[in-house]
Amino acid sequence: MLQLKSSWGAFASPLNVIGLIAIGAGLSITLAACSKTEAPVNLQIDPSSAASSTTQKYNAELAASLNLKDPQSLSDATRGLIAKPTGQVKNAEGKVVWDYDSFDFLKGEAPATVNPSLWRQAILNNQIGLFKVKDGIYQLRGFDLANMTLIEGKTGWIVVDPLTAKETAQAAMAFARQHLGDKPITAMIFTHSHADHFGGALGVLTAEDAKAKNIPVVAPAGFMEEATSENVLVGTAMSRRSIYMYGSTLPRNVGGLIDNGLGKAVAYGSIGILPPTVLVEKPSEELNLDGKRFVFYNVPGSEAPSEFVFYMPDDKAFGGAELFGHTLHNLYTLRGAKVRDALKWASYMDQAIAYTADAEVMFNQHNWPVWGRENILNHMEKQRDVYRFLHDQTVRRMNQGQTPNEISEEIAMPKALDQFLNGRGYYGTVRHNVKAVYQFYLGWYDANPANLNPLPPVEASKRYVELAGGIDALVKSAQKSFDAGDYRWAAELVKHAIYSNPDHKGAKELQAKSFEQMAYVAESAPWRNVYLTGAKELRDGAPTEGLARKSLIDMLRHTPTDRFMEAMAASLNADKAEGQDLKINLNFTDTQENYVLHVKNSVLHHSKAPKDKDAVATLNLTKGFFLEMMTGEAGAADMLLSDQTKIDGSTIQLGKFFGLLEKATGAFNIVTP
Repeated sequence: MLQLKSSWGAFASPLNVIGLIAIGAGLSITLAACSKTEAPVNLQIDPSSAASSTTQKYNAELAASLNLKDPQSLSDATRGLIAKPTGQVKNAEGKVVWDYDSFDFLKGEAPATVNPSLWRQAILNNQIGLFKVKDGIYQLRGFDLANMTLIEGKTGWIVVDPLTAKETAQAAMAFARQHLGDKPITAMIFTHSHADHFGGALGVLTAEDAKAKNIPVVAPAGFMEEATSENVLVGTAMSRRSIYMYGSTLPRNVGGLIDNGLGKAVAYGSIGILPPTVLVEKPSEELNLDGKRFVFYNVPGSEAPSEFVFYMPDDKAFGGAELFGHTLHNLYTLRGAKVRDALKWASYMDQAIAYTADAEVMFNQHNWPVWGRENILNHMEKQRDVYRFLHDQTVRRMNQGQTPNEISEEIAMPKALDQFLNGRGYYGTVRHNVKAVYQFYLGWYDANPANLNPLPPVEASKRYVELAGGIDALVKSAQKSFDAGDYRWAAELVKHAIYSNPDHKGAKELQAKSFEQMAYVAESAPWRNVYLTGAKELRDGAPTEGLARKSLIDMLRHTPTDRFMEAMAASLNADKAEGQDLKINLNFTDTQENYVLHVKNSVLHHSKAPKDKDAVATLNLTKGFFLEMMTGEAGAADMLLSDQTKIDGSTIQLGKFFGLLEKATGAFNIVTP
């Protein structure tokens, strides 16, 4: 088996777009991303020579162990097709945001460079277009990472989850109207707080129209807080990591990006939001939207902190959001996010089985629907049991004293669940979800004292290299492991060589090759993307620029000011702030908000309060200008010259204050120190 523009600190800090998806996709946003995120040229690759004999043997054995020829899934994924789009979606500057044809190479048998089970999932997710789910219910799939669902009301369209980006949402809605008729939008539903499900809202419905026509925007309790919170605070780190998870810099070919498990790829466009006008607060709540009956069920803390599903009793149709899907989802997402509760998730699934007893169709906001009561029940029960098995068996082993790495190495699904292809790890995996369960209950520490305060990676690596007899000896040993097909160990060995000497070309190339072989057998699309992106950066280097932040401005307008204050506090350079005692007022002239910011004891505190007379300076500005500064569109010179700002007090002290705040570029190294 394979072993497999400003110097004023935080005001120029990048904010997250892929991280927001990512809030996604259970894709928390990650969208307007690092430089060079547009899909690279589809370079050709010879799979038979790129994949080692060990890799090819592993993939062949896996293919033989699963029923990958099952025709039902392809029949379901293509059922109800009305029309298929072609060409590209571009933004106002002419940049390609989405390419419908970029995955057309996904045909036939799996090449040697792709896990055959993942290849099957990639083909199924590539059945794109406008589909009829049943009378009055339609889906647009393959226009973005998630699906847009259209439900025909009495007078117009009820839109469920308007994709990630304004550009793809506009294209999807125009395509639907072309084939279904030009009806107005009469309601919008956000199933949960991940950006791939709300970011395109303004491409479907303007804020002005929503307000003027009193169009209901329905969302689960806590939606706005969750949709805007962690992306402002830790979006920079999430976005950088999301490039790995979603494979945004990889070529689209058999040696690169083929899928993301939940859908094809992430659309990098303009992100917006519409504040909900109707919040579902109760565990279950019935609403009538444009003549359609919906019963909403809150499922917070499952796939998202704020999420609901809904049942349409008159239509016998269940909208499962991301509670269900055609893959094992993430309990921990590789881009980084709060760990999810497996037991709660399974419990919500169990409840759904009961209240959808007469359902004829289940459609989710990723992948394709399930038709027929027997099929729906089988799907729901097995997906529920996958999460319960992961939870219960991890906890059992935890109580026996096993560590996260031991549990993830040994745990295996029972045959009934292992053969259930719609529960396999195309997105989340058994291995990293097991570690998530452990983390949820016991945290990062495995109780071994040697792991309580270990050496940092670079220092430890230098000592490992010395122990191995020098870097060349270590690389030579790693090469032997690679030649024997032990790619996990080879990658581990050369990791220490690279951390000891990041310029050692032989070590970097050997690790890149090891990553590639592990990518070629990965059943999880994110695992494949992570390995291949790591290999690419070992050869080409990390990106030199962070995110294009202005695409987030439409969403940030609705972000509570306190979130920005928290982000500024988290950007304080504690060393520079040592011994400082500085206080300023931040006065928003248009919203009539005033914040007192105080640096003391190397901590930045904020409070929403009247102007403090002891402050060294007061910065008067509009909320709009503040957002331009937060996204890097305006800098120090703009602040001094703009008619939207006015400084009372000491400009020098104000500059000193903001000089304590650090700019995070979002372009940090990952595979090298």
